[in-house]
Amino acid sequence: MPRRTRISLAGLPLHIIQRGNNRGDCFFAVEDYRAYLHWLGRYAALFGARLHAYVLMTNHVHLLLTPERPERASRLMQALGRRYVRYVNEKYGRSGTLWEGRFRACGVHAEEYLIACMRYIELNPVRAGLAGSAELYRWSSHRRNALGIDDSLLVEHPLYSALGNDTTERRKEYRALFDAQLDEATLEGIRAATNKGHLLATEGIRKRAEARLGRPLGPAPRGRPPRRDKSTLTPII
Repeated sequence: MPRRTRISLAGLPLHIIQRGNNRGDCFFAVEDYRAYLHWLGRYAALFGARLHAYVLMTNHVHLLLTPERPERASRLMQALGRRYVRYVNEKYGRSGTLWEGRFRACGVHAEEYLIACMRYIELNPVRAGLAGSAELYRWSSHRRNALGIDDSLLVEHPLYSALGNDTTERRKEYRALFDAQLDEATLEGIRAATNKGHLLATEGIRKRAEARLGRPLGPAPRGRPPRRDKSTLTPII
């Protein structure tokens, strides 16, 4: 089966998931999380990607970033993945792959879904039972976005900046969003779009993007196409 072409639109944020091979662990000690974040920052700067949110789970990672050029996200992930695998193999005396094939990604229509996607990412440890609340999980962007703890990896997206007139107000408004869990429809929408490489957007926006790129960016219509009445067909002469 041919690989699905990734969505490439200038200025479009991307939600990226990279899983461990066979859903195995990717991080085995505190130093491993630190090493991954170090190289994430290095390659994000090298390839021109603005990182807005992230979480490192035991067997996968979530990133929300905006690349300066669409193709640079793939180059970033390839370089980061290879460098981290080399680090793990050298440290633990292992060989072979660590990641589950290609990373998965979806384009995110910012005005509709960027903040929801940030919440989805930073609430992952809570849904997985690894922390009682997002601020208690160490390997996440939440403590910077919600509490102001320094994290040089992150660049505020304009929609996050618009939450308040200053940093104190922005963080307060952002924390308030975590008083409730994301609804199931939003959760499933983000998961489906990311796993299938679709554009995470309202239907109208997605259709306009499809017309621009000349290819589908979402699920195919369900069911068979409507049957045409043969009596109305124009004969071919």
